[in-house]
Amino acid sequence: MPLVKRSIEPRHLCHTVLPRAIKNELECVTNVSLANVIRQLSSLSKYAEDLFGELFNEAHSFSFRVNSLQERVDRLSISVTQLDPKEEELSLQDITMRKAFRSSTIQDQQLFARQSLPIPLQETFDLCEQPPPLNILTPYRDDGKEGLKFYTNPSYFFDLWREKMLQDTEDKRKEKRKQKFQAPRPGLQCAYSGLSHPSAAVHLSPPSPQRHLSIRLPRHLSHPFSTSAI
Repeated sequence: MPLVKRSIEPRHLCHTVLPRAIKNELECVTNVSLANVIRQLSSLSKYAEDLFGELFNEAHSFSFRVNSLQERVDRLSISVTQLDPKEEELSLQDITMRKAFRSSTIQDQQLFARQSLPIPLQETFDLCEQPPPLNILTPYRDDGKEGLKFYTNPSYFFDLWREKMLQDTEDKRKEKRKQKFQAPRPGLQCAYSGLSHPSAAVHLSPPSPQRHLSIRLPRHLSHPFSTSAI
């Protein structure tokens, strides 16, 4: 659903209700149309001023960032030209001991907050009707939820995103835990792969310089053996 940021009013120039006592209807419609054209030009001039003001602010911000980048480039070029490898010797150890360069990135936040709302959208918001007073029913609810949020909830998409992120984190944690328990233990492998009887028991001998793995088989099996784990 597109959101109209600037709406020029009036939209209909000739739509009007004529009084009954008007003798010349054509002259009346012409005067109303001309008046509405002047009102449209006034609205267009107002929004044009606001539009050029936003362009000026964005251009000023862009110019400030470019100047800051140019200053950094100038300082770097001066440092590079003053560096003489013949006089200043840097060992490999000194280079590795230095901290890595980390840029300071400023992240934009609160882009859609009430304070950053443009003036045309604020005017449109002020023209909207107020929601019904459903908060008066909140004390009578047993679940503790606000009654107005069933009609309008500004934080709905944020809560939905938060639940999705928490669910993804929990799924990753369960997957790591599952992989940890399913990982095979190194050094304990049996060379006799044909052992499939449920009554066969595997016993580990006490720790010794050379660990041995002994396998006790049932009596009806005629192949007792022992293997040593490397």
